[in-house]
Amino acid sequence: MTPQPPSTLPDDVGHFGRFGGRFMPEALMAPLAELETAWREAMADDGFRAEFDDMLRTYANVPSPLYDAKRLSRAAGTRILLKREDLDHTGAHKIRNVLGQALLAKRIGKPRAIAETGAGQHGVASATACAYLDLECVVYMGELDTQRQALNVARMRMLGAEVVPVSTGSRTLKDAINEALRDWVTNVEHTSYLFGTAAGPHPFPAMVRDFARGIGDEAREQCLELTGSLPDAAVACVGGGSNAIGLFAGFLDDDAVRMVGYEAGGEGFDTGRHAATITAGEVGVLHGTRSFLLQDDDGQTIESHSISAGLDYPGVGPEHAYLADTGRVTYEPVTDDEAMAAFDLLCKTEGIIPAIESAHAVAGALRLADTLGPDATILVNLSGRGDKDVHTAAEYFGLLDEAPGEDA
Repeated sequence: MTPQPPSTLPDDVGHFGRFGGRFMPEALMAPLAELETAWREAMADDGFRAEFDDMLRTYANVPSPLYDAKRLSRAAGTRILLKREDLDHTGAHKIRNVLGQALLAKRIGKPRAIAETGAGQHGVASATACAYLDLECVVYMGELDTQRQALNVARMRMLGAEVVPVSTGSRTLKDAINEALRDWVTNVEHTSYLFGTAAGPHPFPAMVRDFARGIGDEAREQCLELTGSLPDAAVACVGGGSNAIGLFAGFLDDDAVRMVGYEAGGEGFDTGRHAATITAGEVGVLHGTRSFLLQDDDGQTIESHSISAGLDYPGVGPEHAYLADTGRVTYEPVTDDEAMAAFDLLCKTEGIIPAIESAHAVAGALRLADTLGPDATILVNLSGRGDKDVHTAAEYFGLLDEAPGEDA
């Protein structure tokens, strides 16, 4: 089969080459078809698009700026530009996609919204959008993630959302999605599912990409304005893949722009504790879509690991699988230690505390700088801020004081 231009996908039934599709229980096939129709009609409606754009501009602090990171660039040995999605309202790119999906929920008359979250940023964005648009909000979150992202749990509850800890399986994002899907099957008549990444059954991968593609469109225009040319490379971290596909969508037709997605290499391949789905996975079906998955010899999904809760997912969005298959985008793993070294460097050189997810992209850019040389420009999508990860980072770097009375 001759690969189609990436910018024209998916096809009419949600396929990105051999990936994607809609593998769901019969009870959800009609709601997914209804959602697809509503989304396509909304995106063709000038009024909906104008309202969405106005919400992004006046409420979500979008477009985010492009920052010329000069001290980080000196350390890297090449020019690095940061797309500051950490400055979006709620502190991550997630708000773009969620405002689009929540506005769509209002349009089709669903008063209740559910969401899943790993690091909590999608949950916070969902709770925020639901408060703003007067929707009931329930967020499913793995029990382990509620412990390592306690600050975001509190933020969601402050915003009026119900947070449901999920204690099954690995107690992380995969299990949160399972529970959210069970809720949706039961309550689909009055409930919308605000999916958090560019994965899941059609139309979610394409819909999430289109609501997030402003990241890439803005960055492309900002690069041209700042430097007079396109970047040599555009890079992003990849878990499910929403921030990365949002960035890449703006450059897919620019053949001269190299694109790299950095997966969570965790503690390294030899330990088996990682989430490098494209690098080490096999083709299978998870959460309603065909893509690369971490599986055992019997085809069962295995647990993933990353120091970043937001990258701790054993699957990846189907468009990323397609882009890897065709070679348009390269995907490489970054270990926990590499990411934390980049996290530390960005803090010390630029005064920016990134999300640990984003630190994977920074680490990848530092690695890529050695290949491209001093005259190159690398665009990094800084997908979120690190408030939620401060405790994890402080523990990793040994910065926490002992509690009073613990000292002998």
